[in-house]
Amino acid sequence: MFFPAQNLKVYIALGTTDMRKAIDGLSIIVSEKFNLDPFSGHLFAFCNRKQNIVKILYWGRNGFCLWHKRLEKDRFQWPRSKQEIMTIGSQELTWLMDGLSIHQKKAHKMLKYSTIF
Repeated sequence: MFFPAQNLKVYIALGTTDMRKAIDGLSIIVSEKFNLDPFSGHLFAFCNRKQNIVKILYWGRNGFCLWHKRLEKDRFQWPRSKQEIMTIGSQELTWLMDGLSIHQKKAHKMLKYSTIF
C-alpha cells in the first residue's frame, strides 16, 4: 500500500458509506461531517455496508487521490463503534486491508524514546 507521507494520520469513518460517492462527495463528508481538513495530506478511509469495498481519500500535493479496493471473497473487519470516526496508524491500516482486525493482541507496541533528560 502506498503511504504518501511520514507520520500521517489515518482516519477511518465508522459505520457505512455510500460507495457511489467519489472524491467530491467523500471530501464533503470529511470537512462537513467530521470537521477535518481533507487537504491535510492524511488518509480518510470509508467502507460500504457489505464490508467488501474500501475507499481511501487523500490530498497529494496538487490533487486528490482516491484508492479503491474491492474484495472478491471475504469481508474487511471494519471496526464498530458509537463514534463516527477513529484515528489509527499506518500499521493498523495495513492489518485492516489484509483482512485482519486493527486490534492485534500479539503485535509489538510502538516504543518512543527521547535523549532529553
